[in-house]
Amino acid sequence: MTPRRDDAAGFTLLELLIALVVFSLVLLVLRQGFDAATRLFEQQRQTLAAQDDLDAVDRFVRQVVASADAGNGREGPLLVGTNHRLTWRGPVPRALQTQAEAISGGGRANIALFVDDAHRFVLQWSAYRHVIEPPTPVEQRVLLSGLEGVEWHYYASGHWSPTWYGNTLPELVRLRLVFAPGDARHWPDIVVAPRLNPLP
Repeated sequence: MTPRRDDAAGFTLLELLIALVVFSLVLLVLRQGFDAATRLFEQQRQTLAAQDDLDAVDRFVRQVVASADAGNGREGPLLVGTNHRLTWRGPVPRALQTQAEAISGGGRANIALFVDDAHRFVLQWSAYRHVIEPPTPVEQRVLLSGLEGVEWHYYASGHWSPTWYGNTLPELVRLRLVFAPGDARHWPDIVVAPRLNPLP
């Protein structure tokens, strides 16, 4: 008895082509899923980074405004605020002190927060000098980019005002960050209570 030859053994060309097409479709679906997951991950990472930046700015603004110098009432205006700019006298934040300032214990500085023409939220400061001393160079640091503007308001005597000029500090200072239309970033108003007791 001779073994029967099986002509149906193996795959036909048509079956191989169908298998290749199905395998290609599976790879295409996997690739599209991977690309979508990568895009989603990148968007989430950017959103978290933007929130981290806003959180850092929030904490920093609270710290520097809360430490504004309440003065003794005889040194002229300690805090001058408009709706778009806040300027005051206070200690230089530790993160911005030079090594010499840190060793000498820092000192007071004239500090300003505003949005510049390039839509950047800027902290500007220079060492405080008596009026007869030569001025020191102005330094600045960009805190946040892509802002339409800021809105400052000052609370005292039971109401909010868009301006402040005086030799005392307001009870509260409120900052609203205004983002450009279409910007996905949002942040609640930052409300700070400056220290109302004079520095020793």
